[in-house]
Formats: sequence, structure tokens, C-alpha cells
Amino acid sequence: MASSLSIYEKLTSEQSTAEPSIQPARSEIYLSIVIPIYNEVDNLTNLIDQVAGVLELCSYSYEIICVDDGSRDGSTELLQKLAAIRPELRAILFRRNYGQTAAMAAGFEYAQGQVIVTLDGDLQNDPRDIPALLDKLAEGYDLVSGWRKQRQDAAFTRLLPSKIANKLIGKVTGVRLHDYGCSLKAYRAELVADMNLYGELHRFLPALAFIEGARIAELPVRHHPRRHGQSKYGLGRTFRVMMDLMTVAFMKTFLTRPMHVFGVLGMVSLSAGSVIGLHLFVVRIILGQAIGGRPLLMLAVVLFLAGIQLFCFGLLAELLMRTYHESQNKPIYRVRERVGF
Repeated sequence: MASSLSIYEKLTSEQSTAEPSIQPARSEIYLSIVIPIYNEVDNLTNLIDQVAGVLELCSYSYEIICVDDGSRDGSTELLQKLAAIRPELRAILFRRNYGQTAAMAAGFEYAQGQVIVTLDGDLQNDPRDIPALLDKLAEGYDLVSGWRKQRQDAAFTRLLPSKIANKLIGKVTGVRLHDYGCSLKAYRAELVADMNLYGELHRFLPALAFIEGARIAELPVRHHPRRHGQSKYGLGRTFRVMMDLMTVAFMKTFLTRPMHVFGVLGMVSLSAGSVIGLHLFVVRIILGQAIGGRPLLMLAVVLFLAGIQLFCFGLLAELLMRTYHESQNKPIYRVRERVGF
């Protein structure tokens, strides 16, 4: 009875007889589309029309959540008007600009769907790729990330920094994707419920999902040149990406055992200071030479004190981690499935 065609094939051929690969319950919202909006008044109407047009061909219930991140170009007012006439559209309006990570976090929090799809509000992501992402998710993955294989952006200011960043992030986090920066992604709702976003960690969502034990796939998607408005990204974000990468790398390896990094560094510092101090002791006591003006004396003191401080940082971090997990009843493990209960 059910057709073997995928949702993506049904969309391409515009046949209404094929069933979706993931069949949701009719009584609840299955799919939530989360779109951060910041000064996209010229793209907003067309964007909503395109997303709704694609999803109308699918047989599951959906909602579109647009998070206005403090726009000042009329996007807020337009979004209010569109939400008043479109029952599937929800609008979350920030009081000021908080950044894309905050917009993503708000969309995740208010989403009611079993599956959440995110995409940019600049029409560079193509909503026609959403069914393909859902088909891939149905194969058993928890997160499917888009890959802008034919990216339509400036080579020097966007493409080159992005390629370097993707390789570096993949090497540090162990999650090797071609395109971390692509906003078009599909998530299972239970996955994002376990992730807390701060700072500008939205670009590291696959790495954060990997920390939670997610199964991740990547799928080539379309990418269009920007037609209206201006890009919100440039070379200036490189420094912030590097700082956030250090945070993610620490969380991936030492989130539940920070003493392992601070303790090792403290031990190395204390050992180096002790060896230098022993050398100076021999020079002063046995050889009878003056050591007061030697730079090694200052180095030994600094290394010894730094070692003590690093041990103290490790102890404080251990206490903070326990507070973090116990105050929120946050488990230190994730169960994918229970069998026989």
C-alpha cells in the first residue's frame, strides 16, 4: 500500500500518493521549523511562503517558529502581521539583539515538534532540501547536517575561512563535517532538549550533540546567493570561533573530570619548579655561589606558585561540575534505548 518513494522524490515529482518515510501521529505537531531572523524584511514573506509550500506537500503536521533577534528594519512588524494570518506561524520577538545562539535556543525551547529543522532567514538555504534531511534522519540518525557543497559566497571573506575552520573544528572535536556553518540541519527533539546553548555555540551544535552521544550524518544541500539584505558574518568572527572551539574541546574531554587537565598542568608546573629549586639549592649550599640575582630563582618561584594555583583551579572546577550536574539533576550518561523493561 505504501509507496517506496521518499519524501524528497515525492516533492520532486509532485505526486501525492507517496507516504513520508517518517509517519508521525496526527494528533500532535511532528515537525518544527526554527528560523532565526535579524533584519530580513525583504526576505521574510518569500521565505515563509517557500517553507510552507514545501511542507504542504508532506502529510505531517508542522509549525514554523521565527525568532526575531531584535530586528530594526521592519522585520518585527512584518512577522507580527504574517503570524496573525498564518495559523502555522509562531513568532518569538526578542527585546534586543542577543545573537544567533540565543535565537536558536529560544526556538528549541518553544518548539513542540518531535523533529526540529533549522535554517537561515536569508533564503540562501533551500526549503526543498528539508524532506531529504527528514528521510536521512529516518535512517536512525539523531542529527543530519547540511553541506553546502556548491556554496555561493565570497571566496576570500567566507569560503576560505570556513574551510580552514571546518578542518580545525573537525580535528579538535573529532566530528569531521564538511560544513559546520550550514544552518540547515534536522534534529530529533530529545537531542536538543539535552543541550544548553551559551555564547556563540550554535555553530558547534554537531560537536555538542556528539558529546551527548548522538548519531550524526551529513547531506549535500542547495545554496543560493543572497538576494536581499547584508550578510551578518565576516572575518571578525574568527577570533570568537577560536575561543568557542576551546570551550567545546574542553567540554568534550574534561567536562566531568576537570581535575585531569588542571591537575596534570599543576603537576608539571610544580615538578619543573621543584627541579629548578633543587638545582639552585645545590648551587647555593654545596657550591657556595650566590643565586639572588639569577632569573632561574624567579622562574622556580613562579612555576611553583602556578602549580599550586592550577591544583586549586582543578578542585574548584570539580566542585562546579558537581553543582552543575546535581543541581539540575543532569545525568553524566545518556541512554539511547532500553530493551526488555
